[in-house]
Formats: sequence, structure tokens, C-alpha cells
Amino acid sequence: MTADEVPEPSTAEYGSAHAQDDARTAISRLNWSNRQAEAVVMADGLIAELTDPQEVLGVQLAKLSSLLNMDRLSDCPPVIDAAWAIIRDHGARPADVGQFHALAAFFAYRKGSLERCITDLVRGAQALEATTPDRSAIFPWISMSVTYSLVGFHRHAVAAQRHAEDIARFGSVEDRRLTAHPEIRVRQAAFLDQRGETGTAKAVLGDLIDRLNAHDLIAMEVPYLGYAMARYGVLGGTYEGDARRLLRLRNEQFPESIELSRLGEAALQITEGRPKEALEILGDARTSKTRLGRAEVPRLRALAHIASGDHAAAHAADREVTYLLARASDQVYDLFVDGITARLDFDELRRNASRYADEAQTDPLTDLPNRRHLERYVAELTDHGGSGVLGVADLDGFKEVNTVHGHLVGDEVLKQAAAILSQTLRGGDFLARYGGDEFVIVLPGTTLAEAGEVMARLSAAVAAHDWAELAPGTPVTVTMGLTALAGQGLAEAFREADLLMLEAKRHGQGETTRK
Repeated sequence: MTADEVPEPSTAEYGSAHAQDDARTAISRLNWSNRQAEAVVMADGLIAELTDPQEVLGVQLAKLSSLLNMDRLSDCPPVIDAAWAIIRDHGARPADVGQFHALAAFFAYRKGSLERCITDLVRGAQALEATTPDRSAIFPWISMSVTYSLVGFHRHAVAAQRHAEDIARFGSVEDRRLTAHPEIRVRQAAFLDQRGETGTAKAVLGDLIDRLNAHDLIAMEVPYLGYAMARYGVLGGTYEGDARRLLRLRNEQFPESIELSRLGEAALQITEGRPKEALEILGDARTSKTRLGRAEVPRLRALAHIASGDHAAAHAADREVTYLLARASDQVYDLFVDGITARLDFDELRRNASRYADEAQTDPLTDLPNRRHLERYVAELTDHGGSGVLGVADLDGFKEVNTVHGHLVGDEVLKQAAAILSQTLRGGDFLARYGGDEFVIVLPGTTLAEAGEVMARLSAAVAAHDWAELAPGTPVTVTMGLTALAGQGLAEAFREADLLMLEAKRHGQGETTRK
């Protein structure tokens, strides 16, 4: 079989599970052969029948992989939440935990939350590195590799792929086909060429083409081998095989192949001496599905202009490449700085909460005092003749965060909101998580007028936080109600402040009402 001969998956191979295959493998086979819609239907049927939590988790992860490959992002949050609930309540093998975080990271990246993506990547790598490598870790390491690569962490991507290859070396032919995954190296080579390391990029592509044939790959990866050939050719390399045929392996459920075909055809037109035709193909091209990086289209335009002798236009296109790469780098840099700041704030929050060492008095998610501790604190304050103001704070937009991004992201929003409120309050003020997205604030020895100023600072701090990094498109604000503690217990004060908070919501989110 030559490099461009594409094996067609047979019904016997992919259409049904062999006796020795588990449910997850059957679904994965459909997924790898570009039959993701069938995979999702099979998964739903199995989830309705299975009772063992670990079997259900395996099917949920396979279903999530299929949904991500089809770009059905709106269907992913319930699956992510269901899988996480099993891991949290029943535990799971390290390989399954790693796979969960790898897929959750992929989802976060596609939704524009780089912060959440990197957090899941770190957790996934920790889970996989904490266990003895076996066959169950192959696909999780490949999933990690793909997402590392998408984010632009190519060194980590190649290392993760090598972990998978090392495990598969003594496994089955199918294991080795799964780990071949040329998209990792293709994306690395495109990035190297975009930033000026063309010689290294060419070497990476040449090595890939020499090592792989189409029959070495699962079906969904074949177009990437075609793109490797086309991209190698435009950089001056020669190869055997029909790149166009590989690029034209299309499937409506596999959107990447359509864009790979388009960009690959532009590269082939340049190689074949038709740069004008290449520029026409690239006219309104984007890389939203191929995930080759936003700089790939202007880089191909630059190569087409060079081939046509228009060096001024080539220079302008390469300037766009430089700008796009720098912007992507700045995003990671900002996230790094913001991440350290958030971590320091959270560490401070944990130190403040350490005085509430009794776990029965502490909310496990945010490390804040819980309702029981709040009751004790208010009782002690009022029993000793103390006065102050009680505030009920409710997060606006939180339900939408859970709906759009899933409960894992919702939990992170609650943690960050807790850190913001804690750091903005004055020394001596008291903050508790009452339940859900509701927080209670006690300001001892404070008048309602003074409390209004404190609450305004809290509201501004929450509104100013960059929620777009964690939950893109779903901004979070806080609405509050305030009431004096004098002459009433916690239950009465809470009821009054809660009603005032609801009244404030009716007037507009981010408001504060007091009495």
C-alpha cells in the first residue's frame, strides 16, 4: 500500500463491538472512523442501560470525545458535569481522570477560556503521571497532546505524544495507529514556519512524511498527512504520493477536513506555480476548525506573494503573522501573571479560613465559613451586645455560566468570587457562603451608610474581574441586600436582607438595596 492509499473502515471493524471489546472501545471505533453521530447514539443507548459507574464514565468520556470532534459544544456541558459527578462521587482510574481533564481542557479552549484549559491540562498531566503506564493511558495522553498543541505548547504536546507512543510500542497495530496522530507534528511545523524557523519546520514535515502512510492512521487523521505533504512541498520539499487525494477525504461530521482541504489546495497551487489561484482560495479563509493557528492563512498568503514576486505584499502578510503570534503570546503571558495573582489571593483566603479549622464549620468548595459557622458568629456578636449590618450577596449570571460552560466552571466562578469578596472586605468583616451562589456578609460595628460604601466596593471588584478568561460571554456581577442586625436574630435579618436583594435584582443587576 502506498502513502496515499486510504483504507476504508469496514462494518466488521467499526460497526459493532467485538465480543472482546468493551462499550467505550466500540464507541471510540466509530469516532475514529468519522462516524461520530453514530457514536453519540450508541453512547446514549448504553448510558440508559448501564448501571456500573465506571462503565458509565467510560461511555460518557467516549461520547464527549465524539461531540467535541463534531464541534457540538453546546451539548458538552451536561456530559462534562455527569462525568465529573461520577469521578467525584465514585472515584476513577487515573487514566480516566486524565482523559476527563484532557477533554474538559479541549472544551474550555474551544469556548475561549484559556485559564480553564490550562488548569485542566495541568490536572490531567498530574493524574496520568501518578500511575504506572498501561494501555488505558494511550488515548488520554493523545488527548492531552492534541490540546497542548492547540494552545501552542508544542514541546508539551510532543512529549505527551511520546508517552503514548512508548506505551503503544509493544501493543497492537490499532494502538500504534492511534498514537501516530500527524496533526500534532503538522501543527508544530506550521508554528515553527510561522515564526521563522522554516528549516526546522521542513525537517519536521519531512520526517513525518517518511515515517507515515495513510494506512498507519485512523481515518480522521488522514487529511493531516495530506496537509503535511502540501505544506512540505510549498517549502521546497519533494515527496511521493497524492496529497490532494488525502486532503479530499471529507466528512460532514468532521469539519476540519474541509478547511484542511482548502488550505492544502492553496499550498499545492503555490508549489505548482499558480500563486494567483492560491491567493483566490485564501481570500476569505479562516482556521477556526483546522486549529492550525490564526497565523497560518497570512503565512500561506506570504508564500504565495513570494512565489509571484510581490515582495511588498509578502512582507505585509508576514507582518500580520508576527502580530498574530505576538498577540497569542501576550494572552498566555497575561494569563500567567493573572494566574499567579489569583493564586496568591486564594492562598491568602485559605490562610484566613484556617482559623475555622473545624471542617463542620467550613464550606468545602470555597473554604469560607458555612451557614453553621455564620449562625454561631452572629449569635456570639448579638449575645455580647454587638451591632452591625448583615448583607446577602447573590451572583448575577451564575445560572447561565452553569448552562453554557458546565458546573466545573461554575465551581471555579464561586471560588474566584469568594476570593474577590474576601480580599475586598475590611479586616474584621465576616464572609460566609450560605448556599449555591449566595454569600452572607457581616459588617460588625458598621452603620447602613458605611455598609453601603463597603458593598459598592465589593460590587465594583466583582464586576471588574476578567470573567471572560474563565467563562467567555457570561459576565458575572453581584446584587446585594443590606439590613441592620440590631434587635433581630440571624433568621429575621437574613430574610429581610434576602428580600431586599431580590428587590434590587428587579431594579437591575449589580444593585444594592438597604433598610
